[in-house]
Amino acid sequence: MIRPLSPIVSSLPNWQRSLAEAIRNPDELLDILSLSDEWRPAARRASQLFPLLATQSFVRRMRPRDPFDPLLRQVLPLAAEQDEVPGFVADPVEDTSFRIAPGVLQKYAHRALLMVTGSCAVHCRYCFRRHYPYGEEPKRLADWEPAFESLVADTSIDEVILSGGDPLMLTDQRLAAIVERIASIPHIKRLRIHSRLPVVLPNRVTPELMGLLTNTRLTPIMVVHANHAAEIVTDAAEVLRTLVQSGVVTLNQAVLLKGINDSFSAQRDLCLSLANLGVLPYYLHQLDRVAGAAHFEVSPTVGIAIINELRASLPGYAVPTYVQEIPDRASKTPVVNWRVN
Repeated sequence: MIRPLSPIVSSLPNWQRSLAEAIRNPDELLDILSLSDEWRPAARRASQLFPLLATQSFVRRMRPRDPFDPLLRQVLPLAAEQDEVPGFVADPVEDTSFRIAPGVLQKYAHRALLMVTGSCAVHCRYCFRRHYPYGEEPKRLADWEPAFESLVADTSIDEVILSGGDPLMLTDQRLAAIVERIASIPHIKRLRIHSRLPVVLPNRVTPELMGLLTNTRLTPIMVVHANHAAEIVTDAAEVLRTLVQSGVVTLNQAVLLKGINDSFSAQRDLCLSLANLGVLPYYLHQLDRVAGAAHFEVSPTVGIAIINELRASLPGYAVPTYVQEIPDRASKTPVVNWRVN
């Protein structure tokens, strides 16, 4: 189903037009995929708590008439999101405890993270920041100056991470202004961008964006997010290869998700698909225990068994590090302390 574009939307750049066409209504998503009406009531209710958002590009990679498609399960609101489960909380990684200035988080030595936007192109139902108070962060570029000054003052910081939300939701002009300001700080050497857009909204990777990434004095590192091999096909695969061939270090982080990628075969296919494009599997995350996502949790013993199988069958560079984020630790914590039965 293709919806007519308004004159305003028609005048937007291609990626912004694609974003405007994204699916926000559960009924529309279910209609497009020819799914049973039984899914509608729960999807409508759960989307009131955390809105549905999925790009047309991402939806086109889903299998019609399959409610258990691994891409669909990442974005379809379910009744289980309304369950209150002990241990699943609003801020599972204690982000707000590490806020050193408006818009700035610092959890690890020599790195600082900027929460440059609260917007995304897809709402992943397991998102560990689905409850984050984005409204408290700076909005206008001038409002970011205290954050930049905090980076200037700490000469131990040599890498800045742009996150959110998704930093590539910013326009090229806004993103360029932020990158230029960061590049003006002499002790910062590397710029890391955490983004799902090259996967879910591939036409966001414009010539202007590539120029921004490759012409700054900072070493650019792109960390993308794909959880299943079916995500990195067609236009998404082309964009990832473009990033790699342009000299941008490109890594992938995935989350271990029940019913989506919690098998050796799913993880093997994902790792090989990435490696074939020149993208290195970086992290496989144990699920952050955010409220509303308990139904996605996989036992760490399962994750360890999968990683052991991957090590036995893939080259080392194609095997991600299986990690968990634990507040107050000096780094991500490798998941190695559970016995595999």
